[in-house]
Amino acid sequence: MEQAALDQLRQLVEDEVKGRFPGGAIERVALLQYGDEAVVEPGELVVRVFVAAPGNREEREQVAQDFTRSFGRELEKFRDELARKLPEAQRLEIRFGADDKDKVGIVLSRPARSLEARALAGGELTPVMARLGPRDLETLDTLITAGIATNRADAVRWALARIRERPAYEQLRARAREIEELKAQF
Repeated sequence: MEQAALDQLRQLVEDEVKGRFPGGAIERVALLQYGDEAVVEPGELVVRVFVAAPGNREEREQVAQDFTRSFGRELEKFRDELARKLPEAQRLEIRFGADDKDKVGIVLSRPARSLEARALAGGELTPVMARLGPRDLETLDTLITAGIATNRADAVRWALARIRERPAYEQLRARAREIEELKAQF
């Protein structure tokens, strides 16, 4: 997205945020796109709201608790409306204080897509967290850009499915079963 359009969109979101959460607690709003940080996937945006919270980590954590207690329902409503009005916004992050070294914040992810939500509810999918380097992220993002996958999770599932299709994979599984049988004999 071009910088001018991103700035205009950020200003609209910031005006909405400051209108919903009065009292001058909101310092600023950032709108991150792919390439700004590794958590942002191709075609996605992240809305990051900075709430004034001076002091040490414990004081910022108290501000976070108070803010969440006061505005928890409004935050969820805002996240849902944001998902409807700006589908590219996959995450809403609330940061307390400006110190990125000692982050205090909450993340409200967009509600899961219906297919994935059904699969998770039925126990068909298991969430897995992986730390990937720049080359691995680039590979996943290339699959997304090429239209093979819609997000990084889909790209990982696609890559694993391609591995299972290889004849060597079945041989590897057979060897793994043999090893398990040998272990059981000890």
